Parts: sequence; structure tokens; C-alpha cells
Amino acid sequence: MIFIENEGHANPRLNLALEEYALRNFNSQSDYLLFYINEPSIIIGRSQNTLEEINHEYVEKNHIHVVRRISGGGAVYHDFGNLNFSFITNHDTTRLSNFKKFTEPVINVLSKMGVKAELKGRNDILVNDKKISGTAQFSTGKRMVSHGTLLFDTDLGEVANALQVKMNKIESKGHRSVRSRVANISEFLDKQIKIEEFRTLLLEGLYEEREAFETYHLTPKEWQSVNQLKEEKYDSWDWNYGRSPKFNIQRSKRFSIGEIDVRLFVEKGYLTELKIFGDFFGKEPLEDIENLLIGVKYDKEKISKKLNKISIADYFGDIPKLEFIELLYGSDEADN
Repeated sequence: MIFIENEGHANPRLNLALEEYALRNFNSQSDYLLFYINEPSIIIGRSQNTLEEINHEYVEKNHIHVVRRISGGGAVYHDFGNLNFSFITNHDTTRLSNFKKFTEPVINVLSKMGVKAELKGRNDILVNDKKISGTAQFSTGKRMVSHGTLLFDTDLGEVANALQVKMNKIESKGHRSVRSRVANISEFLDKQIKIEEFRTLLLEGLYEEREAFETYHLTPKEWQSVNQLKEEKYDSWDWNYGRSPKFNIQRSKRFSIGEIDVRLFVEKGYLTELKIFGDFFGKEPLEDIENLLIGVKYDKEKISKKLNKISIADYFGDIPKLEFIELLYGSDEADN
């Protein structure tokens, strides 16, 4: 395992660019670990509709960064009290969507600190049934990143202020607010420490979990490439917000794998525009499905025939293809 030193950078766009650059370019013979702490920011899941996930007025007024990441899942709030970790490894089907595999070392270290954490639900680390971490994954097919947040001493009030929490998400989890579901790790420590010390203790603990560990500093040329990726992708409006689709039909449903929200524009009986949003974890790009169905007659049988060419599980996780087709073509009464 090689620890990548991010040199204390706190710009979320630079840190996400660093993570992606390491994923796609670093030696595939080694596993890597990256830590970073971001300035106040909202990190949007790959398939989410940004403007519907954030409190736009509040975000603009308080100069909060809004950045899309390459992995799926939901939007999360970062600030200087939140430590982010990324494991970069070779693609492994036994590790993909296996959040226990890569969170286990982190949970073990927290346990040694006296924080009795456990993995629950799809991808959350909880202490006393309160969320202290959310995790996500992305795979290129050859390499994969498994990353997560650790709420150490974050401003939990800002989590609710900056994010728009959809009512169906609140109702499906049986909670009345974001605040009631999250907690800081510092609340469960016997001795109060700063996040920098927590970062050191976590890193030392992970060293103990693995036999071989070294630290790597990027070369000036590598930093130049990281900054180029930041400027071309993570600084761009198209990546972070994307275009809002024209639609005359909207359907959404919460499945066990997360919410799927589809926007369709049907003109003269044919699909002319389609956009899919959600907080699910998929492996393949949604553009494949969106492009596949453009120009298809808005007919259940025709849509079904087109979708027989692909594996729905590769895009959303484990849901039956029929349920997705019913979401696209279901009755309005079935929407929720």
C-alpha cells in the first residue's frame, strides 16, 4: 500500500482531480491510499441532478463549492471537520459493491480509538445508529476507487442548510431530518483532539493493519497533469451541473439500490430526450441507456426489446429489468 501525500491541498476540485488522476495513471502493480480535507463543499454523486440536490441560494451566498465526483451515490457535505479517504486498487468483482471489504480497516482503527463503528445499510458507517461516514465506489474496469467521508468535527447544521433533502428519501428512511441521522466521531472520543491528529492516528492505524506501507509525493509534472484535469473537468459547469433536460414526463421510484429518477420527452409518440438521475451505484455510463432509447417509439414492447441488448444491473445494481421498464412506462398512479 502506498500513501499519496496531497500536500495539504483543500480545494475539492483539485483533490477530486488528484484522486481520478491516480486512479487512471498510477502503477497498477500497487494499491494506494489518499487522504484529503476539503474547504466547505457539496460533493455530488455521478448520476445526480445537481440543482435538485442543493440549496442553491444558500450555497451561492456562502461560497460553498459544488463539485461532481466520478462515483455514484448521494450528495455529501464536506468542510474542514471532515476527513476523506480513498483506496485505489485493481478492479476486483469481489470488491465491487462490497463496502465491507474496504471499510473494515477503517472500522478496525476506529474501534481501537474506542469508537464502536459498524457498516450498516447500503454503504454507511454508523456509531450508535448515527451515520459518521458514507462511502462510494467507481471502477474503470481495470482499476477501482473505494472512497468515503469521515465526519470528525464537521458543522452538522451546514449539512441541512446546504443540501435539499427529498421528501421521499426522508420518508423511506423514517427520519424527520438530516440532523437526527448524523454525528461526529469526536462526540464518541474520550479525549478531544483536532482533525489533524485524528488523520495521523488513522494513518498510523492503517499502517499497522498492513505490513508494507510507503509515502509518495507527486512530481511537478504529475501535479501539472492533475491541475490540467481539474481545469478541463472539475472546474467546468458542464461536469458539475450538466444541462437540464427538456421533459414532459417525470417518474421516480426508490428501490433497494437507491432512487432512480427519469425525465422523458415524448414527441409524436417517440422518445426524443431522456435523462436518468439517482443515488444508485452503477458500473457503466448511463449515457448508454439514454442514447439507446432515443428515437424509440414510446411503447412498452419496443422499449423492452431495445433494453434486451444490455444488462440493467451494470447501470443500476441489482434490480430486475422489468421493474426499470415499468418505471419508464408505468402509470402515473404508480409513481412515488
